[in-house]
Amino acid sequence: MNKFTVPQSEIENRIKKIQKALQDNGIDGVLIVQRMDLYYFSGTAQAGFLYIPAVNEPLLLIKKYFPRAREESPLNNIIEIQSIKEIPDRIVDTYEKLPENIGFELDVLPVKDFNFYQKLFNTCKCVDASPLIFKLRIKKSAWEIEQMEKTAELSRKNFEHMKEILRPGLTEIEFAGMCETFARRNGHGGLLRFRHFQAEGYPWHILSGTSGGMVGMLDAPASGEGTSVAFPCGAGNKVIEANEPIMVDFGSVLNGYHVDETRMFAIGSIPEKAQKASMAAIEIHNSVIEKARPGITLDELYSHSVNLAKKLGYEDEYLGPKGYKVSFVAHGVGIEMSEPPFIAKGKREPLEPGMTFALEPKLVFENEFAAGIESVFLVTESGARLITKVPVEVFII
Repeated sequence: MNKFTVPQSEIENRIKKIQKALQDNGIDGVLIVQRMDLYYFSGTAQAGFLYIPAVNEPLLLIKKYFPRAREESPLNNIIEIQSIKEIPDRIVDTYEKLPENIGFELDVLPVKDFNFYQKLFNTCKCVDASPLIFKLRIKKSAWEIEQMEKTAELSRKNFEHMKEILRPGLTEIEFAGMCETFARRNGHGGLLRFRHFQAEGYPWHILSGTSGGMVGMLDAPASGEGTSVAFPCGAGNKVIEANEPIMVDFGSVLNGYHVDETRMFAIGSIPEKAQKASMAAIEIHNSVIEKARPGITLDELYSHSVNLAKKLGYEDEYLGPKGYKVSFVAHGVGIEMSEPPFIAKGKREPLEPGMTFALEPKLVFENEFAAGIESVFLVTESGARLITKVPVEVFII
């Protein structure tokens, strides 16, 4: 079993901050149900629930597997339950009464589940605690940044391995499988966590030549055609060839912390049009990071990237072809691959130190190819710096 644990000081600090937010918003307590929020606040991802009162110590209720949860979590109050229906009684046993109102993660909680909890806590008013959780999670601690840097080192190894094994004749899906096998051997968790129920948790997009020019069916500038009509994204059965642009978008996760990186590859040489597009994407990437600093708004950074793409002559291709463009150039990243905040159109919130983003300026030339780059950067007290370690360049092998 992996002996990695979240430090007690991290958990205590998070509990303290969410309790302050609960008090400020007049919420008596929150029941954490979603798996990654549970991991964030308790240190374990075992099947269970965490009740955090606005005052007093939290209560962790585990269905399975209790011994591992006990070992992983530094919380004091951890009990085993056989049924979800026990939760209200266990809260009363611990705190003498139920809260008058109780928060839930309503951004992801299914309607059927919410109706169940509402009936279970029929004397309580159920409210949305998701905004309070997001506000806390978007700013990473020094320890969390250290974990993401460890994941970035895993990602660097993954991309070095790609350069060693990429060759003509492999299909995209074969290459993706080889990349994932190497990554798993070196600690990759396998499953990427996404907040949205429609997002798939696979780690790879391999888009070679014309498959990169497919208009994606997911919320990404280029998603490829995939291997089936039921899985229309990622890597497909197209054979990778020499002298064509190859976009590799590979997400890595280590002990729950993600990084998301994209680099352009080519075997032998890359067509001039694709090379110029790739260098334009790199220029946008570098310019956004240079401009990023506390106080600038998310919308300002997004608009800066769009205006630069237009200046470079790629207005039509930037962030997808006409009619299929996405309205963001970067997404938050941490214990979920894609989480708030987003560097996106209309987002007026300012950047703050501790925010981490996966920045992905990409261009899609419909029915031809895709070009782009993606790196993870950290907002610092005075600007921004890269967390990821893969060189910002096009790889010709």
